[in-house]
Amino acid sequence: MNKEHPIVNFGKTGVLLINLGTPDSTNWWDIRKYLKEFLSDRRVIEVNPLIWQIILNLFILTFRPSKTAKAYKEIWMKDINKSPLRFYTESQTDKLNEKIKNENIIIDYAMRYGNPSIRSKIEKMHNNGCEKLIILPLYPQYASPTTATVCDEVFRVLMNMRWQPAIKIVPHYESEPLYIEAIVNSINKKLREIDWKPDLIVASYHGIPKKYFEKGDPYHCYCHKTTRLISEKFKEIEIITTFQSRFGPQEWLQPYTDKTLENLPKEGRKKILVISPGFASDCVETLEEISIQGKESFEKSGGEKFGFIPCLNDNQDHIILLEHLIKKSLN
Repeated sequence: MNKEHPIVNFGKTGVLLINLGTPDSTNWWDIRKYLKEFLSDRRVIEVNPLIWQIILNLFILTFRPSKTAKAYKEIWMKDINKSPLRFYTESQTDKLNEKIKNENIIIDYAMRYGNPSIRSKIEKMHNNGCEKLIILPLYPQYASPTTATVCDEVFRVLMNMRWQPAIKIVPHYESEPLYIEAIVNSINKKLREIDWKPDLIVASYHGIPKKYFEKGDPYHCYCHKTTRLISEKFKEIEIITTFQSRFGPQEWLQPYTDKTLENLPKEGRKKILVISPGFASDCVETLEEISIQGKESFEKSGGEKFGFIPCLNDNQDHIILLEHLIKKSLN
């Protein structure tokens, strides 16, 4: 052996959980930095980039950070100074490392936008001897602005690596039986905790612009497929599909969650549960937009009972599901 040759770590497999992202704090500048990275992604915003950068920098990044910061402050875990999304993603990682317990498998997490970055974690895994990488985007339903942009960033990182690892990306899992079972279990758990019977369950998914769907994005179909599979396992209460978090003046996937919540009491459906099957962890979109704003809107419109079913987060069913997805990709 050449004694001058540097020590090279090898023989390990890295598993990287990747979620959307989170600002580092509720500080205005941290929120602005996060929004700039997110809204500069051309898969997220498909507008002429020159025009969009003018709109983004002159208007959106001037006014929107204050509104977004207010929303984050409503749900921020102040005792540990973390967003719920970061907390639960870290906890998922820790529980999976404990469950899989293999010294040759390194499980970590990254955020598509914000910190820790995909680049930093792939470089860390490479330095620790990971010759294979399993990328697990934490999006059950594939969409170009979510799953595809994770792949984009992973491949951008690899383009700059001289010694690349083998790579496998876990596909969307909207119809995975363990996923559907976990969602149904979460519904039943919530029903055991309340003393009233809902008239309806609203399954609210993050929206995308309608034109993305018309161009061929399958996300809309996957969301409806998930709701259908949940309904086949849970038949006691009707479940409908809606889409939330629209941004800008263009038409997005419908029906809109906020408009639906306003109209349901007028239709005589005054007791509802809301679930967000498309989110792997509770975040500003579920805790502030649905559990706070959605509830307030529903009750102002005449609603009587509103219950929010938490995301799968770090519960046992979710860890079992993620372990299953990882082990399938290890083969």
